[in-house]
Amino acid sequence: MLDTDLSRWLDAEADDLDRGLRDAEEVLPQLAAAGLFGLGVDEHLGGAGGDIRAAVQAIAAVAGHSLTAAFVLWGQRTFIEYLLHTDNAALRERLLGELLSGRLAGATGLSNAMKYLSGIEELGVRAAPSAAGWRLDGRLPWVTNLRRSGFVVAAAVELPGSAPFIAAIPDDLAGLTRSEDLQLLGLQSSNTAALQIDALQLERDWLLAGDARQYLPRVRPGFLGLQCGMTIGLTRRSLQEVESQLAAGRSVLEADWRDLRARLERCVAELEQGLCAGRFLGEPASLFRLRIALAELAGQAVQLELQASGGKAYLQQHGAGFARRLRESAFVPIVTPSLVQLRGELQRQAAGAGA
Repeated sequence: MLDTDLSRWLDAEADDLDRGLRDAEEVLPQLAAAGLFGLGVDEHLGGAGGDIRAAVQAIAAVAGHSLTAAFVLWGQRTFIEYLLHTDNAALRERLLGELLSGRLAGATGLSNAMKYLSGIEELGVRAAPSAAGWRLDGRLPWVTNLRRSGFVVAAAVELPGSAPFIAAIPDDLAGLTRSEDLQLLGLQSSNTAALQIDALQLERDWLLAGDARQYLPRVRPGFLGLQCGMTIGLTRRSLQEVESQLAAGRSVLEADWRDLRARLERCVAELEQGLCAGRFLGEPASLFRLRIALAELAGQAVQLELQASGGKAYLQQHGAGFARRLRESAFVPIVTPSLVQLRGELQRQAAGAGA
């Protein structure tokens, strides 16, 4: 389903993107040129129409070539999803066109907030009222798609004596400092960095949601569902690599390959049905379990690819693609919310139900 030019570019640059040898500024324009940001966005808002399933499929397709690029696409499309759910129509109108065109990068910044929603940690940004809005202080330690040529980041903000809120913070405000890129094991050309916020004055027209505790459950299915697209694409690619080896003396692996492929497509069908029907709004645990199952499938698929490839996967000359997918698969269990956090939340829910 991907544009041919984008597919070729991703295949040529995937290893360099993962290792940080390609300028991260180039990723967003490539994705924008293929029209991926408007998938699942109503046409009257400037999008391509359809529903969120099209965006999940696009992220999966990109991840089959490069998880780094898919990570950037996830960040951009997830911020767009935040705008689709905001009551601040003026803010949506001001930002959406720039985001759909890729001229502006959207950074989700709500990983900390998703953990806050599950009671895992406190919010990292605090506010105090000011004449025009709020003074913000705090830190976001890990945010993707912080493009140096221009970004806007979503953040959940603690407001003492009131409900926490969600704000969009543009990169040109005094008091916002972007760190150097984090030194990750992979996915290095993803513009992933930390943000320090010191005495930042934010006006009220940058408000995404006045009550984070009501807003976050509404956007969580999109946040996690789009994130699952990365895992789906990686798993499919490894299974494709296995399939290409089955006729070369690796037929003993065919039963495992068929089993993994069938389990993956069952998960995909359940994910798409749940997103389309809105089921995950009232049943977040179902989405958590799907995220866990998909992450486990990714790990199993990459290991099966290793068995199918044999010793050549360990040779640098032949195994670069596998080595990258192995690093990519190591990221899947730890991206927020991590599998440990999801399992902990499921355990708390089960304990609460049994009390």
